Amino acid sequence: MAFTMTTPSPADLNSLPPFVNQPFLDFTDPEVKRTMLTALAEVESELGREYDMVIGGERVRTAGKITSVNPARPAQVVGIHQRAEAEHADPAVQAALKAFATWSRTTVQERVELLLRVSKLIQERQYTFCAWLTFEVGKNWAEADADVGECIDFIEFYAREALKLDTATTPIAFPGERNQLRYIPLGAGAVIPPWNFPFAIMAGMTAAAIVTGNTVVLKPSPDAPTLAAKFFELLEEAGLPDGVVNFCPGEGPGFGSAVVAHPQIRFIAFTGSKKVGLEIHESAAKTQPGQKFIKRTILEMGGKDAIIVERDADLNAAVEGVVAAAFGFNGQKCSACSRAIVDAEVYDSFVDQLRERVSAIQQGPPAENFFTGPVINEVARKRILEYIEVGKTEARLLLGGQAVETPENGFYVAPTVFVDAPPTARICLEEIFGPVLTVIKSNSLDEALEIANNTEYGLTGAIYTSSREKLDRARAEFHVGNLYLNRKCTGAMVGAHPFGGFNMSGTDSKAGGPDYLLLFSQGKTIAEKVAHVSKQADEEEERMGV
Repeated sequence: MAFTMTTPSPADLNSLPPFVNQPFLDFTDPEVKRTMLTALAEVESELGREYDMVIGGERVRTAGKITSVNPARPAQVVGIHQRAEAEHADPAVQAALKAFATWSRTTVQERVELLLRVSKLIQERQYTFCAWLTFEVGKNWAEADADVGECIDFIEFYAREALKLDTATTPIAFPGERNQLRYIPLGAGAVIPPWNFPFAIMAGMTAAAIVTGNTVVLKPSPDAPTLAAKFFELLEEAGLPDGVVNFCPGEGPGFGSAVVAHPQIRFIAFTGSKKVGLEIHESAAKTQPGQKFIKRTILEMGGKDAIIVERDADLNAAVEGVVAAAFGFNGQKCSACSRAIVDAEVYDSFVDQLRERVSAIQQGPPAENFFTGPVINEVARKRILEYIEVGKTEARLLLGGQAVETPENGFYVAPTVFVDAPPTARICLEEIFGPVLTVIKSNSLDEALEIANNTEYGLTGAIYTSSREKLDRARAEFHVGNLYLNRKCTGAMVGAHPFGGFNMSGTDSKAGGPDYLLLFSQGKTIAEKVAHVSKQADEEEERMGV
């Protein structure tokens, strides 16, 4: 596909308005609600379509298929996709390498304009993408809107950051030289996004890679390939050249492992489980025959996030924050609160309020906009229920603790709360990735911070307190990549809350932050001796008889 310019290129940042986060939709507005219902009906009429794999602009069909289903109604097929196998890895990488030869030579302004066109298309179809998210991964309307909004934010933010990066300079100009600092693309890379933010994270990692001049093999999650297919269609509509992004759905380790190990893949951007992330990191560290570089891994791998509630906290606000962070999208966020660490003096009051608030949660089909819907698939439901059984041996079950049967056989688990748990219990240390919250009693802020920091993760955390001294201690001693004071630990906003964690939570890549694009670039310093200085030096040498 030819790359054509449809509007004037933004010459610099002054051509663009300042970055502003996409506003949330108000679904209590009758017109907004009507529009969303219309979008849901339109998308439902498109369900079940088959999508091609696309490598270097060529449509590919395979014997094996990936079937994406609605987790609230597993009999309802959302999309049928080709299944990339190990044999497709080299053709995909070669297509990306071929495209890199020309895409890497385009101007930053051309690449930025491409992103801005994509962003405009998404904004025009905001409700439609919300509906796709509701059907494919079970997000209620607000969660779907947040995903679409974050997708727009990533694209708009990285467009502006790419223009800033293009203006980088050396800290000083050395006398007699013209000094430059350029950030150039790495090459062909793999983007492996998760299913839980299948639009925002998938598009954000892809946008960051291509706006810096790289090309991509995109392997979406087998639980959410349709969102990626729809995004790929937008890239084509916006004029992205063939091979810059290669759409390759895969299931199982075959294709993904082959791409990660390929000797010509320069980087892997991954969001997902710790287990898979560490496998990618290990594979990437092994130099393959013919490999001429050190592969770069950009990893975000989950968390076991805690909210500390101190005795001087606003308990109403703390309960609301914990419930929203623990049960929003059924706890299926790496940033979700899975531990509430509550001061002994207010522990009983907190638990009483928590029981009342969680009991009021309504669970049902996300298309009907219930607060909580299904978990992503039967494998996830089984894993969560197994953890709940473990929890019953370690703590006291306050609420929930069972699967919820529905006429549509959706993958539902009741919002579950354990209390009186020892900090070293498995349910307090291991990521469950579901609607399970554990409440732990603490006797001091010292103890609360020790408990908060006692897992192998370090992604998000929060503290509720009215004490400035305690807030300052949390700033210094609560060891997470994203710390929130007197608010919930989910809902990072692009630009305001660069996102990424410590320890086994990943490489602290800070998506949506000012240094994220550096991870997809390499620095090149260029020093040119200025001509008139050279002439002066020659004349001086002549005078000295050299």
